[in-house]
Amino acid sequence: MPDFLFNGPSDAPITLVLAHGAGAPMDSPFMETIAEGVAQAGIGVARFEFPYMCRRRTTGSRGAPDPSTVLIQSWRDTIDQLGGGHRLVIGGKSLGGRIASMIADDAAVRGLVCLGYPFHPPGKPGQTRVRHLEHLRTPTLIVQGTRDSLGKSDEVVKYKLSSSIRIEWLEDGDHSFRPRALSGRSEADNLNAAINHVVGFVNRLRDAA
Repeated sequence: MPDFLFNGPSDAPITLVLAHGAGAPMDSPFMETIAEGVAQAGIGVARFEFPYMCRRRTTGSRGAPDPSTVLIQSWRDTIDQLGGGHRLVIGGKSLGGRIASMIADDAAVRGLVCLGYPFHPPGKPGQTRVRHLEHLRTPTLIVQGTRDSLGKSDEVVKYKLSSSIRIEWLEDGDHSFRPRALSGRSEADNLNAAINHVVGFVNRLRDAA
């Protein structure tokens, strides 16, 4: 695989840079759907992989994600390779978005998009990952399923989060936005809603420049 996967116009005024979640690569069906959907709205999208996921491609070994220091440096290197934060919105799926949120302010990016933010580890709601989100200055969009096991709507409402963060809820969605059949919604419904939220957010940042 190349270092980056690109979708959409190469001369777009803002590029959305997405990193994958802990268990699936940058070309997973989820990542493909989001990237292609956002690109169809005329927004440039770039995807990359953390070192541990690159190793999986060459060795086939499903090792654990890299230490946070490595993941953070990978994001910093990616931002530098793409010309700096002034024309980038960064984020991604779960782990990818969480690590992006940790460096967004320092990297001076235009915005942050988290697709299924892991507010706490699976089954451990007391171990929250929100302290740095209390003072986040970067304009931020979090798209979250209402029954996400890593941050349900009734849990997240209790957290103290920065006023720069906007959360859009996908009805009955799990951590990958999939709803139950009994909800009357489909996975495609929620993915399309997520894409629309992201497109609207990026376009507002563009227009505000």
